[in-house]
Amino acid sequence: MVVDSVAFMRDKYLSRGRPVLVEGANAAMLDVDFGTYPFVTSSNCSVGGVFTGLGFPPKYLKETIGVVKAYTTRVGAGPFLTELTDELGQKMGDVGKEYGTSTGRRRRCGWLDTVVLKYSHSINGYDAICLTKLDVLDDFDEIKIGVSYNGSTEFSTSQKGLKADYITLPGWKSNTVGMTKWGDLPENAKKYVLKIEELIQVPIKWIGTGPGRDHTIFR
Repeated sequence: MVVDSVAFMRDKYLSRGRPVLVEGANAAMLDVDFGTYPFVTSSNCSVGGVFTGLGFPPKYLKETIGVVKAYTTRVGAGPFLTELTDELGQKMGDVGKEYGTSTGRRRRCGWLDTVVLKYSHSINGYDAICLTKLDVLDDFDEIKIGVSYNGSTEFSTSQKGLKADYITLPGWKSNTVGMTKWGDLPENAKKYVLKIEELIQVPIKWIGTGPGRDHTIFR
């Protein structure tokens, strides 16, 4: 179906007070304006794309949810300071089935980069976070989180000459696949989630624990 999206949104949804859920593709670091240029896509895949892509008036936006993996991935070239090029990165990719949706290319994998995540929050203004694929980290002895670059928590799109600084947390070494209750998570898994929440200062309301639709913890 091809329609005039401005009139369609206005007449069928907004003017009637009907809820609209807009899902963004790609990720903030691929945004043509705010991403790691030139390693970006050709459009705004940050929250601004809602308005420029749909003709959606900003006043109607009620909530912005950031969907974030429990680790970091990237397809193709571009800066990636927390990338793991060893067997740990291979393990993340294998367990997480990390292949590009369109191209089928294997995604590069690494530790969660909270510098990038906070920069993404600065652009999008998240009200809450959905943390996905926590279960991928089930079998790691320890888990690192990137917290700064050369001692600075400010993000730089060039990243030349920079190295990631980490904190290290103990792994939980137990199966979390399919868990739906916060209380059932291993203590070290809870500590990992809470540490991310502390670092980015955004509540994590949902936690993905597997590929199934019902593999979700609501906090």
